[in-house]
Amino acid sequence: MADLKTKPTRKSVEAFLGTIEDPARRRECRTIAKIMREVTGTKATMWGPSIVGFGSYHYKYASGREGDFFLTGFSPRKHNLTLYIMSGFTGYTALLRKLGKHSTGKSCLYIKSLAQVDLDVLTELIQQSVAHMKSRQG
Repeated sequence: MADLKTKPTRKSVEAFLGTIEDPARRRECRTIAKIMREVTGTKATMWGPSIVGFGSYHYKYASGREGDFFLTGFSPRKHNLTLYIMSGFTGYTALLRKLGKHSTGKSCLYIKSLAQVDLDVLTELIQQSVAHMKSRQG
């Protein structure tokens, strides 16, 4: 069985954020980090070379494969800020309608700029996702 590539590292989150060239994008990432830290009550950890994750949960698939992953996180990609909403988006239709300009993948929320979304709605989405993931842990 292959090792999961995305796992926690000892690298500095602040040093990583400091490498973001665009000052506006760097500020946005610090804003997201603050929201996620407040929601999870945990400090940021680098997961792999470019994902800032908060908290963790344990998963186990029917196949027997199991591991740990972050509760929520983000990555400053070239074209978008990618936020990881680990519960997925089922049940969040009303929040997503109010969020503002975004797109989604399976568990990824893509935002071009925080100025294009409602931060209160974004915070609520992260809170609900984290609560859902924690409730699955028992």
